[in-house]
Amino acid sequence: MILNPKRNVWRLARAKRAAVLIDAGSYYGALRRALIKARSTIFVIGWDLDSRTRLVGESGRADDGYPESFVELISALVGERPQLRVFLLVWDYSLLYAFEREPFPTAALGWHSSRRIRYCRDDDLPAGAAHHQKIVVVDDAVAFAGGLDVTIRRWDTTEHRLADTRRVDPGGARYKPFHDVQAMVDGEAALALAELARERWSRGACERPPQPRPLGNPWPDHVKADFSDIDIGVARTSAAYEDGKEIREVEALFLDTIDRAERTIYIENQFLTATSLARRLAGRMRERPELEVVLVVPRAHHSWLEALIMRTGRIRFMQILQQAGVAERVAMLCPQVADGRDSVDVMVHSKVMVVDNALLRVGSANLNNRSIGLDTECDLAIEATTPDQRYMVERVRDRLLGHHCGVTAEEASALLARTGSLIKTARLLGRHGHRLQGVDDHAVSLPLASALEAIADPERPISPPAFLRNFVGERPRARHLGRLAKVVGIGVAIVAMTLAWRFTPLSAFADPENIRQWLEGVADIPEAPLIVLATFVIGGLLVLPVMLLIAATAAAFGPWLGLAYGAAGAIASAVVTYGIGAAIGRRGIEHVLGPRLNRVRRAVVRRGTLAVAAVRLVPIAPFTLVNLVAGASKIPFVDYLFGTIMGMAPGLILMSALGHQTWTILREPTATNVSLFILAVLAWLGASIGAQAVLLRWRRRGIE
Repeated sequence: MILNPKRNVWRLARAKRAAVLIDAGSYYGALRRALIKARSTIFVIGWDLDSRTRLVGESGRADDGYPESFVELISALVGERPQLRVFLLVWDYSLLYAFEREPFPTAALGWHSSRRIRYCRDDDLPAGAAHHQKIVVVDDAVAFAGGLDVTIRRWDTTEHRLADTRRVDPGGARYKPFHDVQAMVDGEAALALAELARERWSRGACERPPQPRPLGNPWPDHVKADFSDIDIGVARTSAAYEDGKEIREVEALFLDTIDRAERTIYIENQFLTATSLARRLAGRMRERPELEVVLVVPRAHHSWLEALIMRTGRIRFMQILQQAGVAERVAMLCPQVADGRDSVDVMVHSKVMVVDNALLRVGSANLNNRSIGLDTECDLAIEATTPDQRYMVERVRDRLLGHHCGVTAEEASALLARTGSLIKTARLLGRHGHRLQGVDDHAVSLPLASALEAIADPERPISPPAFLRNFVGERPRARHLGRLAKVVGIGVAIVAMTLAWRFTPLSAFADPENIRQWLEGVADIPEAPLIVLATFVIGGLLVLPVMLLIAATAAAFGPWLGLAYGAAGAIASAVVTYGIGAAIGRRGIEHVLGPRLNRVRRAVVRRGTLAVAAVRLVPIAPFTLVNLVAGASKIPFVDYLFGTIMGMAPGLILMSALGHQTWTILREPTATNVSLFILAVLAWLGASIGAQAVLLRWRRRGIE
């Protein structure tokens, strides 16, 4: 047996039915019908989630009387079913993906009249990690897992038509044919995924969802099971973090499966960068001269970062096989669709592995470093133990191969029987404009890519530099110190916001220069202190960056008076918004902003003054938001006030000391000025981290 709960899977769970759904048209159609049958709970756990997703099948339209878009569909279901509760969790993504994601997702997915739709952005992860699982569970009775999120630019049919007018994003822009695979299970296997979804929700949202309780039969009537009464292995990846242990079942299952391969390995995967897997594969192929490997991959990657870094990793992956002398038994291929003289490559996003007729694997894990040791992942595996099961494993592989080449599974199987070679079969098959074409990455020297790989595709959490560890000590278990990547991201966000206020329509609403000129204009009148206080309070209500107001005050009044006015204004704004939060109450704030604020609320309630200071030093939420949550959560006012003063002191001192020079940088963002501003931000962050380290050490010693 390959699947071993003590080594390479979390558990083996029985499924009465299991099906493999090829492409988003098939998956979204099945998911839609399962959701419509929901009566108790729906969990959607993903890397991405877009409210605008047209949740429709291969027909491209909804004909069941319910709305097409995901958010409107679940809203309609909750509206007519008083017992139904929906839990939506998505990765609190890196700034690198900001332009690919839905604007204002909290508003789109979280602002509903019904509190039975819960939305959370999950950032309970170590430095550099992403939440990458793609799981949906309906009534704890049917579950989906694989490579597909409920998001835009995914929907396509198995035909991958060259010019399908339905394959457009919400902005009306067309995108390339898109291929992915999702698995669907019921029974105990669905219940296992229900537990996994709840575990992730509990960590991300800091609240306990209802206990799993299978209800009814939400299996879509039109989906025929590929497997019946079979054990499903659930393999996970999760990096060590706080009280969670490192889990590397995904990696162990990859290695163990490769070690058992005899004749064929069929892989579909978006990324090939894990050199440890390449070396293991090369070793097995040397041991088994008859072993062949077909790798179905995207020809190119869609973002500049992936194109730069992942391509370099894929080149190195293939070089390992070449150096081992086995490359002639490996075919790296990309699906292509042609219509006359026009042709286009199909984007391969699936994560599938079929070894001989022994094991089928569908999941979220790529063959890259992140997936085997850093990101959260979930793969489902089926090990065939009977002739019928072995036949079905082969049939799924032949379905996928035929799907890329425009033929049926039977035709692919027949040609494979004649050629006796998986590679020859893959290269010979082709009909109706569909075929698999060879991919050649042309090895090049990319020193920048090599330098960035350690950040973009690490195998373990990113550690702070040695000098920073020596300065602040080892990272404590508490999350208030924050992650280095998040800290840097805050600095980048400040710079981006400054540039946006100068070059986008935001300048018409809150021009920083207008604020400075306004303050300079009132500097000489007796009422100036009261006007400054009022400006800070109004700015807080408008969620303007408090540090920007402090910089404007320092530029208008000079460093010493600016420091006094800025400190008084920031505290006044904090007190007013604290009072508003207290008046609204915790439930009101949470209803608008979502359950992810439970972490802020619980940390501050539990730790008092030092927790407020820690949040201020390296913010995990905007200034006004923290104030509202603190007031709504009934944080003792004295703790809140002193924590605010302690936490904001480094930023206040820095911004006030730089005075007019800082404002010149903000007003004229030339390359030199922006560089100076970044250095200033880094200085502020360094002071904040150092101060926070002192606070954390005080807490360890029992001083609070």
